[in-house]
Amino acid sequence: MSGCGCNKPSPEALSQAVLGACQGTGPRRPADCGAGESCGSKLPGGGVFERFDHMIENCLEHASVEAAAGRPVVGILCEFTPRELILAADAVPVCLCGGSLETSQAAEAVLPAGVCPLIKSTFGYHLAQTNPFIEMASLIVAETTCDGKKKMYELLARTRPVHVMELPQKPDDPAAMQHWKQELAQLRSELERRFHTRITDAKLRDAIALMNRERALRRRLAALMHRDRPPITGRQLLALKSSISGIDADLAAYEAICQQFETAAPDAAGPAPVRVLLTGVPVVHGAERVVDLIEQTGGLIVAMENCTGVKPIVDDVRTDLDPLDALAEKYFHLPCSVMTPNTRRLDLLRQLARDARPQCVVDLVWQGCLTYDIESTLIKQLAEDELGLPYLRIVTDYAPADSSRIAVRLEALFETVAAAGATIH
Repeated sequence: MSGCGCNKPSPEALSQAVLGACQGTGPRRPADCGAGESCGSKLPGGGVFERFDHMIENCLEHASVEAAAGRPVVGILCEFTPRELILAADAVPVCLCGGSLETSQAAEAVLPAGVCPLIKSTFGYHLAQTNPFIEMASLIVAETTCDGKKKMYELLARTRPVHVMELPQKPDDPAAMQHWKQELAQLRSELERRFHTRITDAKLRDAIALMNRERALRRRLAALMHRDRPPITGRQLLALKSSISGIDADLAAYEAICQQFETAAPDAAGPAPVRVLLTGVPVVHGAERVVDLIEQTGGLIVAMENCTGVKPIVDDVRTDLDPLDALAEKYFHLPCSVMTPNTRRLDLLRQLARDARPQCVVDLVWQGCLTYDIESTLIKQLAEDELGLPYLRIVTDYAPADSSRIAVRLEALFETVAAAGATIH
């Protein structure tokens, strides 16, 4: 592996470049800053939401300040990577998953066109050197969640410092759990070696407490959607996910939003939208098109099961175990479609159906994501046969060409719910 970080642009230069792009004053287009079509857009509601109107800019400022103070930036590419280990190494964990159509298309000069758009977009940023977080990263931590990612990492590692964790995929196998513990121990050692630090159990416990606090706050935000008349939209909730965890100002904003809306009287004006449980692939920043379509055609997403929704925040890290063992237990049990069998995903969907009382299920699959695509059969059976909910599978990528067709299918789904006289379960 190469890519020691020498000759990188300074954090200040990167900050000015990306902020200029986001504000329309720099040489780059808005899509180049990682925000895609959403860059510069305002969240409905303003007020306590205002901080997250500028999430990318806030994260870049935070990373730049911390990097200038000597804290390394570490890129992550999946929820299986414990942010706690990175925080305990006194480093800044930042999500690098790409949501840009432009960089997805650019990556096809190297990657097959049939690869998942998230993989292509992430790699496209690397090729174009237009994601400042990648350029700042002293290390990228990757994991073998799928074949497409795994092979992309080999190309990424030619010029970037990459550490790959091998993710076992039999979640109920004790030997697999033991292997995963060894992978986390190796990551701990790599972070210590590379950054000349020592990750003590005390530092790990502090990082666990910070991330448990963030997860608890995000669960409170998600619970707002369980009301008969939720005070925010699913799109607003999605926008409250930051690319960097543990930023004090973000946590304070979460607290303020919870306090404002947990006591707010419901707005019962107008017909209630159709309550939607969204499952499937992650909806990363810049790739929110299907979420927007759902809520523009009469739906309201009251639960998101995916990796950008509640999946990674349902469980906290236990504090009564050895901290590395506790991290291994929490992260290995994420119900990702790469796991076999993935019964925990079905259990989570059952829980969300009880709590959020959806009237239908929408299953989003990125083209080329075989594990989620194949698993759709099980989700359809669960929705229709067990939960008694209409089900719609949407297979798409980042290109907007099929937006009209998707909108028509969503309208038909919502009309079916209305025609059947579906009630909140």
